[in-house]
Amino acid sequence: MSTRQHSFTTNEPEPNPAPETSYAERSRTLLHVTKVGVLATHSHRQPGFPFGSVMPYALDAEGSPLFLISSMAMHTQNLVRDPHASLLVTAPDAAHDPLGAERATVIGEVTEVPTTEIDNVREAYLSRHENARYWVDFEDFAFYLMKVVDLYFVGGFAVMGWVAKPEFSRAEPDPLAETAAGILAHMNGDHADALVLIASSVKGIEAEEAKMTAVDRLGFHVRLKTPERVRSVRIGFPSEVRSPDDCRKALVDMVQEARESVG
Repeated sequence: MSTRQHSFTTNEPEPNPAPETSYAERSRTLLHVTKVGVLATHSHRQPGFPFGSVMPYALDAEGSPLFLISSMAMHTQNLVRDPHASLLVTAPDAAHDPLGAERATVIGEVTEVPTTEIDNVREAYLSRHENARYWVDFEDFAFYLMKVVDLYFVGGFAVMGWVAKPEFSRAEPDPLAETAAGILAHMNGDHADALVLIASSVKGIEAEEAKMTAVDRLGFHVRLKTPERVRSVRIGFPSEVRSPDDCRKALVDMVQEARESVG
């Protein structure tokens, strides 16, 4: 089953469209770099109403969320009675632009992890939440797994779609996921003029200012300030990058090519 991706078109299509990673990969990357979401369970006290809880999580090998929760917690009591739940995960920088930031809603059934699988789950969880070692062995705490049924991804304004469970499970986090924030800070802090030059060369857009807002193995997004308006475009790398060094080299080559084209 293929991922259903939807976006709205405008009267001014983006020049030279660049390849994008799939919603499945973007969802998997988002869940990988984020550690806390909002878990919605079915309220036992108020039947028919959802009950939201702040929830730290880890992921198993297929990207399914893992929780370490107390039997005394209201969400645990709800799950014991009805395992159907959803987990909302938002990008770490969502506070700056909550409606424009990426987010994903994972839908599934949450059940306690069998004793035979505890060792692997424990290692995966504690590797992301070191402070949980203080209470992981308390008698009232246990590990739970969300068996993913479906997932809905929103990549910002007019970018959204359902991601099928098999696609999500097969997807891998983007290789730049852990270093993307540093790449953005470096490019915007030290090479904003280079981004303006690349946008002019690749997209034919003359901008006064440029800011890189996202980067992945296939390309990057830049927000351009032109005399007419502010617009966002995606620029593809000449070839796939798999590391920060690959990314740096690709950007250097793109700047050099842009300079030669105007020289």
